[in-house]
This record gives sequence, C-alpha cells and structure tokens, in this order.
Amino acid sequence: MSNNMEHPDNFGWADVWRYAVLMIGLLTAILAWTQIAFAASRIKDLVDYEGIRENQLVGYGLVVGLNGTGDSLSNSPFTKQSLQAMLERLGINTRDTNLRTANVAAVMVTGNLPPFATQGTRMDVTVSALGDSKSLQGGTLLVTPLHGANGEVYAVGQGPVAVGGFKAEGDGASITRGVPTVGRIANGAIIEREITYQLVNQRSLRLALRNPDLTTATRIVAVINTFSSFNIAKALDPGTVQIDLPDDYKNDIITLLTEIEQLRVEPDLNAKVIINERTGIIVIGRDVKLSTVAIAQGNLTVTVTEAPQVSQPSPFADNAETVVVPRTQLSVDDEGNRKLAVIDNGVTLHSLVDGLNALGIGPRDMISILQAVKAAGALQAEIEVM
Repeated sequence: MSNNMEHPDNFGWADVWRYAVLMIGLLTAILAWTQIAFAASRIKDLVDYEGIRENQLVGYGLVVGLNGTGDSLSNSPFTKQSLQAMLERLGINTRDTNLRTANVAAVMVTGNLPPFATQGTRMDVTVSALGDSKSLQGGTLLVTPLHGANGEVYAVGQGPVAVGGFKAEGDGASITRGVPTVGRIANGAIIEREITYQLVNQRSLRLALRNPDLTTATRIVAVINTFSSFNIAKALDPGTVQIDLPDDYKNDIITLLTEIEQLRVEPDLNAKVIINERTGIIVIGRDVKLSTVAIAQGNLTVTVTEAPQVSQPSPFADNAETVVVPRTQLSVDDEGNRKLAVIDNGVTLHSLVDGLNALGIGPRDMISILQAVKAAGALQAEIEVM
C-alpha cells in the first residue's frame, strides 16, 4: 500500500498554515459583520410613520385643597372669576361676597393624546400654575376639559396632583427644591373622543426621516427592497421614503411595517460641529476632518494687585497725619511657553481631540480655535452655534 499524503496521520505544515489562514479570514469576516451590525440602527429608530403621531391637548382648570399656597385672589382675577363660575354651576352664588381663600390655584393642563387611543382609555397630564401660587403640593385638579387645536374636547382630566418639588420658608430664610408649581397626574385624563385614522386600509405609506439625509434615505430604500424582493420603496426626497403595499401583504400593512421597522441601516450624517457658547459645550461629529493647519493658542494676562499700606507719623510730630500709601504690584503673563502645533491633513475625530487637548486648550478657547480654523477653510464641517 502506498503512503498517501492525504491521510490524517500525514497532516503537514502546509495544511496547518492553510487552516490557520482560513480561520483568520473567518474570524475577520465575523468581526467585520459584528461591527456593522452594532453600528447600524433599526429603521424604527430612524423614521416616523405617516399618520402615527401624538396630538397636543390643552385645558384650563382649578386645583383645590392647597394648604394656603394657592393664588391670591386680589392679584389673580381670573382665579376669582373661575372660582365664582364653578360655584354658580353648583348652585352657590358668591357674586356679592368677598372671597379670601388661598387654597385654590388656576392651572393650565396639558397632555399628548397617544396615536390610536380609543375612547375610555387614559392618558397622563401635566398641571402648571397660572397665577402666583407658591406650590401645588397636596392639591386636586377638578374636572377639566382638554381641547385639541380644532377646539374639540378630546379628553377630561381630574385627580390628585403629584409634585416633585417643594418649598419651605420662615421669617428669615426659605428653601425651594425643584419646581413646586408644576405637577403631574398619571392616567389623570379619560379620552372621550377618538382620532380616526385607518392605517390598515392604506395602500401606501410614507416614512419621515428624523434626520433627513440623501445617503440614509437611499440606504433605507435599498434595505427594504432587498427584504421584499420587489421595488416597493422609493425615496421622494432626503427626508421621505414612500412604501407601496405589495400583493403579498394585501390589506395587511401592519405586518409589513412590523417586519420593515426591524431592518437595520447605518445612518449617514453631515460633518458638523455643535457649539454652545453660553455653556462652553462642544460636540464634534464623527466625520469631521481637518486639512493641514498650524494652531497656536495663548492669552496675554495682566494682573494688578493693590495692597495699600497705612503710614503713621512719628510720636509727638508737629502737623503730622496718618496717610494711606498705595502699593501696586503688576505681573504680565504672555504664555510664552505655548508653541505652534501642526495638525496633519485628514485627521480623525480622535486625533483632532487629542491634538487640541495636547495644547492644553479649554472649551472656551477651543470654540474660538474651531471658528478660526473654519474661517481659514481648513475645517471640513459645518459649525452650528446654539
């Protein structure tokens, strides 16, 4: 019998090398796929669906049961009028009386009507003081109709107000934590009117990108069409993608959207630098690049210190008086140890931050440097000042 090199007992170094190369390639592919999967976002996190939205509601009401922290009726005439009107509806006439209660506060009640909310379900509402009330703690909101933008009543709110802040004061001091004039009522409003929108009967639907971008819209279209095997999606503009219902999902657009919203897409955004000069906050986007530029930073600091001294005359001196002699000390710091630094062309965000930090630059000076680099044409990004 001949000696066969393919026998397992004759596994040579060449086979070991080929096996190692194969495993390295496989691990590299798995690692690359994992990085792409984790970098991508679900479509449901990138878009809003046409017709699936909340609606803002607002109402005016009264909060009662406050422990002397309500509106002063002399300074809040609307509170007094509302209180009298409410009592009249209950059969109590107070028009000719002088109301002096401090346990009532006029409030604005706001809330968001959830999409597809049905009649009889509940929603949360926020209660905010309208007058000079000091705190809404311990109060109860009376029946308050909540109106939509069209003036129709869509919900009615009522219930005890939960306040996160508090205020305590005495004759010589006071303390306030949080905002005691704003509270919340969980499930505090009952929905009385529904907003009709028949999503199940739609033959097409538009997706609105939360951050409009041509590349992102194109990637969403490609992912959806690959998933469906048909060209059911098309980009209308950088912020809108339209989906046409295929025959396989006739009268079942809910199932199609459920599957589409789980697809993953890597969003692409413009290179941008966000600056808030009031707080000194700087946010630099991932794709911000720099052309070759030299940067130096330094400030001229002049410090003036006054230390006046009192000069006393000698004992028993004639016509002598005590005078104040000025003593001034000046110091100048031109930060001469600061040197010119060169930042190479096309550096990454990480290198840019490391380079600026190496210069010992604080956020305030960094804002000025970024604006100067942009003016020189070396910053390949948009600067947005908040």
